[in-house]
Amino acid sequence: MLRTVVCRAGSGLLKHSRQTVPVFWGSRAQQRWASSLPVNTVVLFVPQQEAWVVERMGRFHRILEPGLNFLIPILDRVKYVQSLKEIVIDVPEQSAVSLDNVTLQIDGVLYLRILDPFKASYGVEDPEYAVTQLAQTTMRSELGKLTLDKVFRERESLNANMVHSINQASDEWGIRCLRYEIKDIHVPPRVKESMQMQVEAERKKRATVLESEGTREAAINVAEGRKQAQILASEGQKAEQINRAAGEANAVLAKAEAKAKAIRLLSEALTRQNGNAAASLTVAEQYVSAFSNLAKESNTILLPSNTGDISSMVTQAMAIYGSLSKTPSTADSVTPETKELTLEANTVSETETGYKL
Repeated sequence: MLRTVVCRAGSGLLKHSRQTVPVFWGSRAQQRWASSLPVNTVVLFVPQQEAWVVERMGRFHRILEPGLNFLIPILDRVKYVQSLKEIVIDVPEQSAVSLDNVTLQIDGVLYLRILDPFKASYGVEDPEYAVTQLAQTTMRSELGKLTLDKVFRERESLNANMVHSINQASDEWGIRCLRYEIKDIHVPPRVKESMQMQVEAERKKRATVLESEGTREAAINVAEGRKQAQILASEGQKAEQINRAAGEANAVLAKAEAKAKAIRLLSEALTRQNGNAAASLTVAEQYVSAFSNLAKESNTILLPSNTGDISSMVTQAMAIYGSLSKTPSTADSVTPETKELTLEANTVSETETGYKL
C-alpha cells in the first residue's frame, strides 16, 4: 500500500511516495506526528480531531468527518489531511529595532488552531510557514512602535497586539491564533550595562528621597513635640496662677472674716462688766510699746509735754473711745452748744498734751 507523504522541514514542501511514516512539521527541535495521506480503499476510518479533504476528479468534493466514510474508487482521492488540534510553533529568533533605536533579539511561541480545513488547504500553500513569517514581521512592526522600557513593561499588551494582527491576516487561511508568548528578549551588552546603571541610580534616588522624607518627618515631629510642650507648660502656668489667685482670695476672705470676728468679740467684751478697765489696760500696754519704739525707725522724734503721765494718756484715749461709742440717738440729741463745748475741751486737751490724736 503506497501513500503520498507531505514532509515539511522549515519552509520546504516535499512530496514523495512511501508507506505510512511519521511526518515532521515545523523546525527539527519540534516534531509533531500526523496521519499521512491515505489511499482510497472505498471504506475509510477518519481519526478524531482530523479532517480529510477529498477531491473528485481533481476538484474539491467534501471533507470527511471522524468515523466511518465511503469513497468511490479512482474518482475520489484524499488530497489533504488537516489536524484540528492546537498547534504550537516556535517563532525563530529575530532582530528588531525599538522606537529609541535599540536593536533587540527576540523570539516567541505561537499557539494556533485550524478552524476551516477548506481554507487551510486551498487558501495558502503552507499555512504554518505563512503564520510563522507573519508573526515575525508583525513582531518587528510592533517593536518599532515601543521604546525599550515599554517593551519590558508592556509584554502582555504586545502579545495581545500580536494575536490581533495575526488573526486579521490569517482569517482567510482558516487559521486562528489563540495566543502568542514572548520567550526571550536579548539586548546589546552596552545597553544592558546602561540599564543596570539606570536601575542603580533610580535606587539611589529613592533612597535619598526616603532619607530626606524621614528627616523632614523627624523635624516635624520634634517641632510638634516642642509646640505641645509649650502649650502644656502655658496651660500649667495658667492653672497655677488661677490656683494662686484663688488661694490669695480665700486668704483675704479668711483674714477679713477673722478680723470681723475679732472685732465682734472685742465689741462684745467691751459691753460686759469691767470692759472699760480692760480697754484702759490694753491702751496703756500699746502706749508703752509704741513709746519704746519711737527712735528705732526714724531720727525725728515728736514727744508730748507730759511723757511720763501715762494715766492722763489713758484717760484721754478712753474719752475718745467713749465719744465714738455713743449711740446715734445720743449723737442726734446733742445741741450745738454741747458740740461747741466738746470742741473747746478737745482744743484744750491738745494744747496740754502737745499732739493731736
